[in-house]
Order: sequence, then structure tokens, then C-alpha cells
Amino acid sequence: MPNENRKRGKKHKKTQEHSQPSRDTNHAPQNSEDRNRPSWIVPAQESEEPHPEAPFGYVDPDIKAYFRTVDDQIRTWQQERPYEEDQAADLDPNEAKRIFLVAALTEMSEKEKQLATDPDCSVVLERMAYSMDDFVRRVFLDSLSGSYEALIKHRFASHVCQTLFTVAADTVSRETKGIYPSVADSKDKGELRTLTRLILDICEELTPVFTSLVMDPFASHVLRALLLLLSPSSSAASHKAQSNMRSKKSSVWKARQGTMKSVFADNKGCDHVNSTRSVPKEFHEAATKFVRVLKSELSNNEVRALAANKVASPLLQLILEVEADHGESSLSDSLMDHVLVGIITLCRENPDEQPEASDYLVTLLRDPTSSHLLETMVSRCPDPAFTILWATYFQGKLARLATHPVANFVVAKAAERLNPTQLKGALEELEGSWNKVIGSARTGVLRTMIDRACTLRVHEKDICQAVCNAFELFEPKDRSHLVSCVLVLKPLREYMATGPTKHNSEDAQQISKQGNVDDSKEPKVQGALILQSLLRLNEPHCLMVTERWHQVPPHTRSNLLSQHPISSRVIDVLFDSETVPFKVKRTLVMSLVGHYHTLVDDRIGSRVGDRCWAFADPYLREKIARSLVMHEQFLAASYFGKFFARNINLYLLQRRPEEWRELQSQSKSSSGSITSPSALPSAQKPNSEDAEVSHPFKISKKRRSRPEDEIDAVFNASLGAKGLQGVLEAIRAAPSDDSSRGKRQKKS
Repeated sequence: MPNENRKRGKKHKKTQEHSQPSRDTNHAPQNSEDRNRPSWIVPAQESEEPHPEAPFGYVDPDIKAYFRTVDDQIRTWQQERPYEEDQAADLDPNEAKRIFLVAALTEMSEKEKQLATDPDCSVVLERMAYSMDDFVRRVFLDSLSGSYEALIKHRFASHVCQTLFTVAADTVSRETKGIYPSVADSKDKGELRTLTRLILDICEELTPVFTSLVMDPFASHVLRALLLLLSPSSSAASHKAQSNMRSKKSSVWKARQGTMKSVFADNKGCDHVNSTRSVPKEFHEAATKFVRVLKSELSNNEVRALAANKVASPLLQLILEVEADHGESSLSDSLMDHVLVGIITLCRENPDEQPEASDYLVTLLRDPTSSHLLETMVSRCPDPAFTILWATYFQGKLARLATHPVANFVVAKAAERLNPTQLKGALEELEGSWNKVIGSARTGVLRTMIDRACTLRVHEKDICQAVCNAFELFEPKDRSHLVSCVLVLKPLREYMATGPTKHNSEDAQQISKQGNVDDSKEPKVQGALILQSLLRLNEPHCLMVTERWHQVPPHTRSNLLSQHPISSRVIDVLFDSETVPFKVKRTLVMSLVGHYHTLVDDRIGSRVGDRCWAFADPYLREKIARSLVMHEQFLAASYFGKFFARNINLYLLQRRPEEWRELQSQSKSSSGSITSPSALPSAQKPNSEDAEVSHPFKISKKRRSRPEDEIDAVFNASLGAKGLQGVLEAIRAAPSDDSSRGKRQKKS
């Protein structure tokens, strides 16, 4: 090239110019297809699959920060902390909370699914669900329609759905009674479905995939909440069913989130689920439809496999409860018949035939997971099936099963249904094994048989003899140690070797804090429950607990029974039991006279002292009060005893005994312990002199008709009616100092 055509430039310019076309050539094949399109058209990118953790998209960070603030504020209200009001002084606190909640709900609109699947915001939605009214709950459930299958299988959204189904019970009950919230007319959207209709539509949405959701670790607990909403019978909504709503890990996690309840003052008492609430008939049909779907889509072996699964077994228990409530468990080819290996079908076709023991049910007896399912079947199966089940799998094997760490719970549940003949045979079979039952501290079978004998009112003498043999109380003189041996759950020989010890609530607290302390002499919960069951037997047999009561020293009796949080419950049952004679209860109260000042000087003993005082008649109350006159200063200095001394009113007894007796008679009669309110004696009416003393001034009709305000309540609670009247009398009787005040002014 000639020199005149050459141009000077930077070095490496050529390499940069060559690199640019190479970049264009890479895109040339892609843009060659779109040459004929206008330049402003951009081809759409291929849509990526949604992330399983956020199937509906991620929440904006600003929205998440806002709901974090909402969570802090609602948590503060739910924990009943003092609320710093920044609003006007005349604004109702509930109105301020309602405005705050409406603002949060407005921000949540059209983002419900994203917030429900977010790990942080899902807890906020659960917390807000308890404070939603009926209309807002309907809007929220409607916004999630069509996506419940994905939501209940999600790790975080499943808990939101579970909470919504739990709080929806009250709304459904109100709709069943015809109570609907007032809805403002809106032209934006169509008609909003009722919550009852929404629940039924959710059931229709989940029915095709119900079988697959049973085994899902996140969806199974949501289905339990849905079944309890559909069938809230007394058996299905029992405490055991409620405890199975969450796993142990989930329960611990939710406990760390704090209390969840309504933030409004008028709804704080309506957070619990009422098992007797009314539901529409369509709910029972929907629950039955779930049972039939599971029965039709799963074979016998697949249904039995669910029993050993940790995820599906709790749901299968609830399904069997629903099936039994609707009367379908006694039919052939039912779910319970599948799990019981055809025992129900056998009862209907060949009731006299005795089947062979199935290895499957024998495994259920000893498996920690499936034994809970067997407890449900034992308690809910038909009577003919239970007779075969007891004769095949329990009778003849009780000695080993009663001491098994898992099977003893199933035996205890089965003992609740024994008839007199079966109970007699069980007592004879376990006659030589009760000492092993006590040694292993698995006393559920013994306690259940005592309760069953008490219910049937049969074989009570045999059950008392079984208790004596279990604790090696063979001689009649040894029965004076019955209460002590049963409480510490040790036979007489071991109890005498260790020796009695002093018990009080402070020692119990220290022992509970120190794990390495020997608690062999401490009362056990199992022993206290056995004593409570014995006190409910008929009169000749319940006296075995109290017949040698007078031989126990009062100091030991006070420390062992009355000053321990476990053993003090025995005293409560003794007073509540209808079979324990009145004379025995009175003897107990009389035996503590002279020791009440030491009894009530304790956290637990003060409660027992109040229980004895509530039972005592006016004559016995005066006897107790007279014995405490010399210990008045001791009770005044006691942290717990001062409340008992304030209750018995020793000052009034010493100054005006007649008025004190009349006051005790009125309080006893008003409580209904001695006579009914219609049979009150005429001596309870105060005479004219007492009326003048108790009512020194006449209250106007306007004052009487006016409701008591907060200031009156504070004065009445702190001073009492007589104390306030005394203050007013002192003010009136005080001499006027106006004249002296005028003289001082003149002198100055």
C-alpha cells in the first residue's frame, strides 16, 4: 500500500477491530431469523420452572420488612404487653388495632400465595389469622383457591393452611346458625362464597389427590386439621387427636413463636376449639367421602402399611375415628376391618369361630409408632370384634404385656372396655405379676383396672387385694403404710429400708432442678393416681386408704401428703369423692387442728389449708380459728400463711365473735356446701342493730342503680365495704378545725 494512503493510529487497534466482528458473528445466526421483524420486537425468553421453595414467586424485600414490623406489633399485643398509644386519647384500643390490621391486610392483597410460602412471612399470616373476622377469613381462603394442593405440600404454607382450618371452626359454627357478617356492596368483584362453601370446595379440590397426600410429610397434618373441622365429634376432637396435630419438632418450633391468639379484647376467650360446635350435614358427607376414597384406592396391604409409617399413622387414627363416628367401622371391608385382618368380617359371618393370632397385630402391639393406632382400634372397634381381639391377643399373655414398655399402654386402653367376666379373669392372671408391674413403674394397667372396677361396681375386693399384694402388704397391720408405699411406688420392704423423709414444696423444687439427686423417697405421679382411683371405690373399699389414717403422725401426714405438689392432689380427690364418708373427711380436718400454722406456711400446703377451710362447717371453722389465735404473729410474718390468716379473719373473731360466726354461716350457706340457698335459716338475716353497724349511712337509689366504676372497684377490693364505711365515719366524727385556723390567722 502506498504511504500516502496509510493512516497513523494506536497500536493494538487492529486487534480490537478484529475482536468486534467476532462478537457479532456469534449473534448472527440468532438474529438472522428475525431480520424481517421490526426492530422494536424482542423475542420472549424461555420461561424457567418455578423454584420448589417459592412456587408462586419470591416476596419483595420491602414487603418482607414491612410484615416483619407487623409481626413485632401483633406479637406485642398477643403477649399482653402495655401498648403505647400514639393515637388520640378518645380512640378505642380495639379500633387502633383494627386500623393496623386493615392496613396490613390491604398490603397483603394479591400477595397471599407468595407470603404463605415465604419462611418469614408465613408465621405472620398464622399470627394474623387469629385476629381476622369472618369476612376477612372468607376473602383469605378464597384468594388461595385452586392452589391448595401445592400449598399444603409446601413446608411453610402447610402450617398457614392448618391454622386457617383451625380458626375457621368458629366461623363455620356461626354460619350454621345463620349468623353472617355484614358485607358492603362492591362493584369490583362478584359474589363471595361463604366459608362453609369454601371448605367444601377445598375438599373437592383435594379428593383426587387425597391418597397421595396421606404419605406427604407436610400435607398429612393439614389433612388432620381438615378432618377435625369436618367431623368435630367428642371422640375425634379428643385431647389425643389435638396432640397429634403437630410433630414434636414442629410443636417446639411453634412454642418459640410465642402465644397466638386474637389481639382484640372481646375475642380472647374464643380461641379454643369447641368440640360440641355445630357443623352442616355436608361436612359429614365430605369426611365420609375421604374415608371411602382411601378405602377404594388402597388395597388391604397398603392400608396396613400406613400403620407403621410415622407420617401416615396419626392421620389413619383420625380416619378410623371418623369412620367409627359415622357407623361404618362395623361393616365388612371397612378400613378398621382391613387393619384388624378381617376380624369384623369374621364376626359377621362366623361369630363362633376363633381366629389364629396374626403376626401383623402382634407387631403392632410392640411397635412405638403403630401401638397408638392399635389403641384407637381397641377403644373404637365393635363389641364382638373386641371380644375376639381380647381373647386372641391379650388373654393368657397379660403377664408379659403389662410390663412391656410399649404394649402396656395398649393393655391399659383395652382394660377400659372389659366386662365383669373379663376383668375377673385378668385379675386372676396377673395375681402373681403385680410386684413386677410396680418394680417396672408401669402402673397404667393397675390403675385402669381399678377405674374399671369402680365403674362396673364389681370385684372391688379383689382389686384392693391386688394392690396390697403389689406392695407386699400381706398383713392387716402393714396397711398403715399403704399411703406411704403407694406414693413413693415401693414395696413395704424397700420403703422400710429407705425410711420416710420430710417432703415439702421447696425440696421438690430443688430436686427438680438438680438432676443427680436421689428421688427414691419422693412421691411419684403414678402412685398418686393409684391412690386417687382407690378413693373412688365404694365405701367399704375406699376406706383402705384412710382406715389407718389416725395412726400416722400429724407432722408426717402434713409433710408427706399436704406439702408436695404431687401428693396434695390425693387430698383434693378425698374431698371430691362421693363415696368417701363425710365422717372421714371431717376426721381429716380435725386431725390437722394445731398444725395448720405449719401447714399453710408452704406454697402447696396453703392451698390444702384453703381446701380444708372450705369443707369445714361453721363449728369446725371456729375450732380451727381458735387454734390459730396464738400463732397470729407467725401467720402474719409468713409469706403464704398471711393469705390464710386474712381469709379466716382472726381480728373479727377476737373482737366480735357473734358477728364472725354469722359471717361464716352466710359464706358456707352461699357456697351451697351444707344447704341450698332456698333453705337458708332465718338466723342469717341481720337484726336491726347489726344493720345499723354494717350500714351506718343510707345509699341513695341513684347510687345503687349506678354500675360500679373502676375507682369503686379499687376501693372495695383494697378496703372492703366495712373498711370504707369506717373511713367515712372517722371523717364525719373528726372535729372541725375552722375556728382554730381562724384564730391562728388573727394571731399572725
